Amino acid sequence: MMRGSNSLIGAVNLITFLVSIPILGGGIWLASRANSTDCIRFLQWPIIIIALAIMLVSLAGFAGACYRVSWLLRLYLFAMFFVVVALIFFIVFAYAVTDRGHGEVVMNRAFLEYQLQDYSGWLKDRVSDPGYWGKISACLRDGKVCKGMRRFVRDQNTGILVQEPADVFYRRDLSPIQSGCCKPPTSCGYTYINETLWTATPGTVVIDQDCTRWSNNQQELCYECDSCKAGVLASIKHSWRKVSVINIVVLIILVIVYVAGCAAYRNAKRIDNDEPFGMPRMTKAQPSRFQF
Repeated sequence: MMRGSNSLIGAVNLITFLVSIPILGGGIWLASRANSTDCIRFLQWPIIIIALAIMLVSLAGFAGACYRVSWLLRLYLFAMFFVVVALIFFIVFAYAVTDRGHGEVVMNRAFLEYQLQDYSGWLKDRVSDPGYWGKISACLRDGKVCKGMRRFVRDQNTGILVQEPADVFYRRDLSPIQSGCCKPPTSCGYTYINETLWTATPGTVVIDQDCTRWSNNQQELCYECDSCKAGVLASIKHSWRKVSVINIVVLIILVIVYVAGCAAYRNAKRIDNDEPFGMPRMTKAQPSRFQF
């Protein structure tokens, strides 16, 4: 069993190196969304750093097991312990900061709407900070997240492309950011002109403050609305939960690798001490008090 532990740890670390690639891909995916969709630029770095650490530790473990280098295996076990702890901390943190908040079902609408008061905690405070939200809203404008909402349908009588009618728009599945930032809340009672153009209905009593923040100016829309902040939080939650599923699978693999690494280290230590395989260690027997 001990003879095969070095080969086992070498093979498993090679697999772990390959498995770390999806984690790195997840971090790069979050980075791409940070530049165009979520606009949160600090969330992807912990994942990228952990992925690179797993790659380096896996290479150290692979080399230490294959070449039976005890000090390299010690370094591998020491580093792998902190990588596992860091990954556990990040998974718990990701679920903790995205635990609360969800979309609300609106009557006669296929899409969900989002309220900032449904969210709480550190991430909400971070996104709602006026200085930081100014950067996020500017990123959303530059990314033109609302421009992609425009759709046209062909008129059955004339065959000409016309604006999508309201009943078709209400059946669309909008993203959280599109729902929160690109249109006024349904509670405002505004009249639909097109996806990003709405007019106030005379005599409607405004309760939601986002109704007064809405603007038909295509550079403003609802980017200063609380619903837009809630939409960004919902989008972050969706993205983080996807990446966390991959992280949990990799964490299980890393724990298995760490246990196998401990076995490989004991194996290498026996070789350094010239201890034979399959034989128990000799223990010094206590001399008997009675001589026969």
